[in-house]
Amino acid sequence: MSNTDPSSDNNPWYKQFWPWFLIIVPLSSMIFSLNYAKLAVTTQNDLVVDEYYKEGRGINTRLDKFERALQLGIDARVRIKDNLVSVEFIDGAPTQGTALKLNFYHVTIAARDFTLLLARDANGFYRGSHDESIEGKWRVSLLPQDDEWKIQQTLQLPYSGPITFAPDF
Repeated sequence: MSNTDPSSDNNPWYKQFWPWFLIIVPLSSMIFSLNYAKLAVTTQNDLVVDEYYKEGRGINTRLDKFERALQLGIDARVRIKDNLVSVEFIDGAPTQGTALKLNFYHVTIAARDFTLLLARDANGFYRGSHDESIEGKWRVSLLPQDDEWKIQQTLQLPYSGPITFAPDF
């Protein structure tokens, strides 16, 4: 009488399916775990702040700038088209006519942050341009050169219409 039990094959263990299956599953888990551990150690997270105390003190300074913009009644309209930026003041335009800073902070990638210097033209508009694409989600703030006031807005670019910037915090 012949024995039909598959475990009684005379094949060595390394030629059978189940031992390899049982080895591959934990081995692949270890390889993926080591890969993720390497990524966690070698990459920098831009969203984490190292110095909480200094950051907290800076919040009070920023709130003062927003309050100052509210006192001055600053209301501006920003247009961004094809990397060209123009700012028109509806109310509270700076009297000196000096340049303005428009800071673009990417919401997740600090390496993409940049500042545009906007110069005033003869019509009272402030204009500037950027060489690279500014598509994506940005936290944009508008300030004068002396940092007396500040207004900001979160934008998803590209956006074809005017964007209203008003002191709101």
